Amino acid sequence: MKATLKSLRETKADPAVSIFVKTHREHPGNEQDPIALKNQLKVVEERLTNEYDKQTATTILENIHAKTDELNHNYNLDTLAIFASTDDVQIIRMPLDTKERVVISDRFATRDLVRDMASAVHYYTVVLTRDVARLIEASNDRVIKEFDNDSDRQNNMENIPFPIENNGLYTTGDAGSDRSANKEDNYLKEFFNQVDKSVQELWGEHKMPLVVVGDARNISYYNDVCDRPDNIIAKVSNVTNLEDGSAQHIIDGVQEAVEGYRTSLHEAALGEIDKARGAEMLRTDLQEVYRGAFQGAGETLYVRRGYMQSAKIDEKAQTLMLADDAAANDVTDDAVGEIIEHVMHNGGEVVFMPQDIMSEDQPIALVTRY
Repeated sequence: MKATLKSLRETKADPAVSIFVKTHREHPGNEQDPIALKNQLKVVEERLTNEYDKQTATTILENIHAKTDELNHNYNLDTLAIFASTDDVQIIRMPLDTKERVVISDRFATRDLVRDMASAVHYYTVVLTRDVARLIEASNDRVIKEFDNDSDRQNNMENIPFPIENNGLYTTGDAGSDRSANKEDNYLKEFFNQVDKSVQELWGEHKMPLVVVGDARNISYYNDVCDRPDNIIAKVSNVTNLEDGSAQHIIDGVQEAVEGYRTSLHEAALGEIDKARGAEMLRTDLQEVYRGAFQGAGETLYVRRGYMQSAKIDEKAQTLMLADDAAANDVTDDAVGEIIEHVMHNGGEVVFMPQDIMSEDQPIALVTRY
């Protein structure tokens, strides 16, 4: 997702059309999604027809319809985002709420999405039983997808795709098997080792933290055989119905642990800010923060949750001047969003801080690389 948003942000087009449609995850709500999409496309058609030449309007509309006419709305999440130009169309299903709108400019409207994604904990949940292993991708308390046989990202995997059944290993039905505890332990560890190889192959593409769910024994065995145990941010052993429960049931059951991880990030952030201040590698003035972010010097940006500031930005001069009127000409209504995009574009991290930890006097801080 981050890579896609980065690519979209880098794109300049005339026009760059951004379309946001509220969607539904389940039936019968998703029966209304094709209508909602059709209504937004009518807005796009009217605006393109009125604001651009016929060839440009026709090309973009044909590109959009080529991607959306056969769209399967059974896979919708909470928002359908469409980014279209004369050259390409990108469709993204997103696990976040957004305002329905059409934006036509020379750049795609990614700023709000980048802010929302940066403030979220995005993770894999590995669900373990002695008979099967599941893998669920989630953002905060929302399921993005559970990996199954229809998952495109599992095509051509070197290792076993999810869900992974414990076939060929020890089962209670093996009358002739050695049923000693040590024998079963070894079989389970071998099974979880196979599971971890699949997790690591998928992790290599996206490098998200892991939440491991199962009983205490299975979690311990997985931790023992995991190639990257440091990636595990939480271990949850009190979730029920692991084999047949819905993906959302599993994600609901790990929220306390996810919030604990988020809290640990905030506590660690305060230490990093103090350390950077002592090393004279901290910028807190908004102008200096903007310049550092624009130049690629930002390693980690800490932002007070909800902090927005309108400003007049001159990229060429690398200057930022505060503005009281967000609607005035040449004023960016959310300069903080611009800074966030620059930091992420240049490979930095963004951490959103609770309002009771980061004060109004210092709502933003950039730890620099040098």
